[in-house]
Amino acid sequence: MSDQKEFSEIEQMRGLIEQLNSYIQTYHGGEVQFVSYIDGVVKVRLGGSCIGCPLSPVTVKGWVEGTVRQFFPEIKHVEAVE
Repeated sequence: MSDQKEFSEIEQMRGLIEQLNSYIQTYHGGEVQFVSYIDGVVKVRLGGSCIGCPLSPVTVKGWVEGTVRQFFPEIKHVEAVE
């Protein structure tokens, strides 16, 4: 018997985004939170210093989507929601 817990795809995705959030909070003062994953689209909410930052689209597409896609290549894209 194995005591290891199996995590759903959404739980794994949420955990990955939480790890990104920790880094973004520590080094940039911003936040990224998992909102949902439906039909191949990952939705996240930005906060902290990401609000109003002109580089927020780069954070979402380049950093968050790029990282998530490495582990979940089947996603269509990541988008920020209010």
